[in-house]
Amino acid sequence: MTSDAATRADLRTDPEFFTLLTGSYARLVGRPLVPAGTDAAWLYEDAPFVLVAHDTADDPRFVYANRAAQRRFGYDWDTFVGLPSRLSAEAPERAERQQFLDAVAAHGFMAGYRGLRVKQSGEKFWIEDGTVWQLVDAAGVLRGTAAAFSQWTDL
Repeated sequence: MTSDAATRADLRTDPEFFTLLTGSYARLVGRPLVPAGTDAAWLYEDAPFVLVAHDTADDPRFVYANRAAQRRFGYDWDTFVGLPSRLSAEAPERAERQQFLDAVAAHGFMAGYRGLRVKQSGEKFWIEDGTVWQLVDAAGVLRGTAAAFSQWTDL
């Protein structure tokens, strides 16, 4: 999934991307991301947790942000998708974020993540107990990285 292709694609309710998100989560984490019987529209519109994903570019860009993510970070879809994911953290926090992403790459996923993030408005919040995993398709090809969390603390 290249940055150019991802920013052109509308993955909000794409069934193949839904399968990539949920399938890679289940394979790596060992439990389902969503309740049985839900679909891509539910994940995008109604999921009670933040879910974002970025591509595999050298400077990864967001390719997906559900409605909960848009509300939490203060960006609409058109602004969020294509945004370099490093901008979700302030400059001093980016090195810590990168170290964590390197650990995810080494292990496939990490749970219990806590990290400081910044909204479009400049307001900050702590992600609490997040899970970050590699988006690996059924053929074993790395397509990106995703993160989900439902707890945060505003500063």
